[in-house]
Amino acid sequence: MAYQSLTFKGVTTIDQVNKITTALMMLDGVDSAEVGRHGAEVEGRAKREALIKAVEKLNLGIKVS
Repeated sequence: MAYQSLTFKGVTTIDQVNKITTALMMLDGVDSAEVGRHGAEVEGRAKREALIKAVEKLNLGIKVS
């Protein structure tokens, strides 16, 4: 299984963390996602670009890298 790390800037609330977690878990190929205020550890076969797009689509003003 592949692991990928994302880094966030601008996450300040648990509501944002929950929205990001839900968005990542809804993607095809994501088996698990541990999300915190500073980033996420994602396990699965989803492409990095898809993970970043899913977070950016939430329009929460978060920088993802």
